[in-house]
Amino acid sequence: MNRRTPGSIVNHALAVIVSLMMITPIYLVFVNSLKTKAQASSMGIELPTKLQWQNFVTVIEKGKLSTAFANSLWYAVMGTLLAMTLAALAAYVLSRNRTRFNRAIYLLIIMGIAMPTNFVTLTKVMQWTALINTRFGIVVLYAAMHIPIDLFLIYAYMGSLPIELDEAAIIDGCNPIQLFFSIIFPLLTPVLVTVSVLNLLDFWNEFILPLYYLNRTANWPMTLAIYNFFGQYQSDWSLVSADIVLTIIPVIIIYLFAQRYILSGLTTGAVKG
Repeated sequence: MNRRTPGSIVNHALAVIVSLMMITPIYLVFVNSLKTKAQASSMGIELPTKLQWQNFVTVIEKGKLSTAFANSLWYAVMGTLLAMTLAALAAYVLSRNRTRFNRAIYLLIIMGIAMPTNFVTLTKVMQWTALINTRFGIVVLYAAMHIPIDLFLIYAYMGSLPIELDEAAIIDGCNPIQLFFSIIFPLLTPVLVTVSVLNLLDFWNEFILPLYYLNRTANWPMTLAIYNFFGQYQSDWSLVSADIVLTIIPVIIIYLFAQRYILSGLTTGAVKG
């Protein structure tokens, strides 16, 4: 029979407390999204007397969430593909050619993980490249912001792949592009899944970059649609809660199905990096 030590009991108690702190806001939003305007005004924890499913229909119609959802999906998927591909290419070159110069480039890039963003300079660059207020510009911004952490994780995993694979492929007649995309890229699947999930979650929840660099409402993602919707209907917490629920559902689904990849990928980066 296993006896729990005081330390394990304290750890379990802390885990329960932290879990409740994380779950409570989500519970409040879900419960109040199904209440009437009067019932949801206090944002209480009690269950609704009658489920108001029409709140979600109202939010989709008045908040133009179908367009915002399509925009968020486009930004998240395309930003993830761009960041992941560029980071994987960079990790391959820098890992396979470990010179002092390449090491310096690697360290310079991953400094972006901790360095703050200079929005004044970034705005000037966006204006100069005519990427401001465009869908493609947001995709580029998203990718650029995540390349440092993506490179860090993929670079660490790349070290576990034997260089003999490269030599055998070259002997068989592969050029560098064929070698990477036919041989190396498929072997990176575990870490690429981790990187993709982390990128998707962050890009879906991004608020600051679209707020600064998207002026057209037709280009707004879900986060800005909620912000705008709250400004119009802040007196009706049932609709605001329904709006938030529709935004966080994709994030919850992605995380539940991919949490083991996130943990395994981060562990790989920590151990091999």
